[in-house]
Amino acid sequence: MTDLVTFGETMALFAARRTGPLRFARDFDLGLGGAESNVAIGVARLGHSVTWVGRVGADEFGDLIRATLLGEGVDTRAVADHEAPTGLMIKGRRTADLIDVSYYRRGSAGSRLAPADLDSALIRGARVLHVSAITPALSASAREATHHAVAAARSAGVLVSLDVNYRRALWSPEEAGRWLRDVLRDVDVLFATVPEGRLVSDVTEPVALAEALASLGPRHVLIKSGAEGALELSDGVVRHAEPYEVTEVDPVGAGDAFAAGWLADWLAGAEPAERLRTACAAGAFAVTSQGDWESLPRREDLSLLRRGGADISR
Repeated sequence: MTDLVTFGETMALFAARRTGPLRFARDFDLGLGGAESNVAIGVARLGHSVTWVGRVGADEFGDLIRATLLGEGVDTRAVADHEAPTGLMIKGRRTADLIDVSYYRRGSAGSRLAPADLDSALIRGARVLHVSAITPALSASAREATHHAVAAARSAGVLVSLDVNYRRALWSPEEAGRWLRDVLRDVDVLFATVPEGRLVSDVTEPVALAEALASLGPRHVLIKSGAEGALELSDGVVRHAEPYEVTEVDPVGAGDAFAAGWLADWLAGAEPAERLRTACAAGAFAVTSQGDWESLPRREDLSLLRRGGADISR
């Protein structure tokens, strides 16, 4: 029995320490990154049981992913693939304000995820299934796995959460839009930016866009606007949240943190307004240091952004 189940590709991440063209980088920090594992860590840090499922190479990077997730308290079901390597992410900082991320994932272990890798009983016994639209874009078998998981969750009344997380390098807007229209009828919670929402709707105004997306199936629609805050449309009620003012160091992973904060508070039975505040706080924490997930907050951290005033903790 686990509170949240998620699955997808997690990759080894090399982040250049030097600002400038990547070809001049000489030192890199080694870590990991993946939308779904970022959410898994975020929800676990906020006090819930989480299971992550994925395929990794039978290599050092696969061992790194397994050990890191386990160390973060995530029940890790990492299938070791002896025929394909763990995918790679390379993160460079071209200028102080411009981060460039490259992916080397074609034919990777993670892209070979298949329905047989997922335990239907595990999914049916969870309270939440969280997926992203990255996974179905990786391969035909990964797309089948996503449909399999969503169907298993729906059959058991498990809350289905979807973060669009559109990646133009993986599929076209038309392909992504068709898949989203098909799956949204089985989705309870949808996380999207305005550009991602426009993959399935021509509406641009955030509230109207949320209403258009909700008409396709989701009960809860979250529109993320980064430094401008966020809005939630839940059961017909619109709520807005102002952003937290923090110094941004690395924006990658902020959306995953936002989803983790919202889902963790839903699992905790928090009031809707509190859920949205926690989501924004988690997203704000995520951008305050380098790395996709390292600054994700624990419960006791959340009050730090609300207190204001002195910036010294003793």
